[in-house]
Amino acid sequence: MTAQPTPQQIVEGQKQDWNRVAGGWEKWDRLFDEQMAFLNHRLVADARLHAGMNVLDLGSGTGYPALLGAQTVGATGSVVGMDLAEHMLAAAGRKAKRLGLTNVIFRTGDVTSLPFEPNSFDAVTSRFCLMFLPEIPKAASEIARVLKPGSWVAAAVWSAPEKNPSIGLSMAAIKQVIELPPPNPTAPGIFRLAKPGELAGLFQQAGLVDATDQEFLAEWFYASADEYYTSLMEIAAPVQNLMAKLTESQRQDVKQRIIQAASDYTRAGRIIFPMAVRIVTARKPV
Repeated sequence: MTAQPTPQQIVEGQKQDWNRVAGGWEKWDRLFDEQMAFLNHRLVADARLHAGMNVLDLGSGTGYPALLGAQTVGATGSVVGMDLAEHMLAAAGRKAKRLGLTNVIFRTGDVTSLPFEPNSFDAVTSRFCLMFLPEIPKAASEIARVLKPGSWVAAAVWSAPEKNPSIGLSMAAIKQVIELPPPNPTAPGIFRLAKPGELAGLFQQAGLVDATDQEFLAEWFYASADEYYTSLMEIAAPVQNLMAKLTESQRQDVKQRIIQAASDYTRAGRIIFPMAVRIVTARKPV
């Protein structure tokens, strides 16, 4: 029987993966920043951000929604953006400089052990981070600990895989070429918190109240199936890991299968994918 990795080993592996694809994320920043703007604004709104607040953003990656949060809280407020991968945060820092933002700092750290005093922040935001954590209940407790009484957390996680075909296309294609073990539904991964009410329940167990969980439907697009494939290969660390195990002929086979599957979503001359995100909010009691 293969030994299961420890939480520390999982975190270290994720750090290496995200650092490896940081250049790809920075390359494709404009595409994703423009298309995820609605989600960034939703998180900023649901966390009740306003001028003068001190905000913590978890899993900031290359900068969002931390940068929008910094613009929202203004010169009298501040934002701390945290992520495992220093190369991703370096890109975030460059974006902050281009935007002229001096009220946001980025630092590496583990979400399950936040280096802050209790009641330190007026709000917490997080976009596509919490489902990757090996110890989500600990992270929920840490969020509750560092929030000030009466303050809100707003988090976005992916909803069900069948509602997010752009994410599942590559795995389906690879499975047609090689045999893959069935995924562990409790292991960290993109759809770990897709079940309705799961993250809200974890927030409640951590002592937060007024929890809400809403599925948020939208679309995102690519200029072509080839653009989709190229971006996928440059930003998706799990797909990179699997593709590296294939022979060259197998990789070409998978490529053609992915491009063909993506082409099924052609509309108005573009590739348009549906997407479904869970927006989960909760408040620390006064």
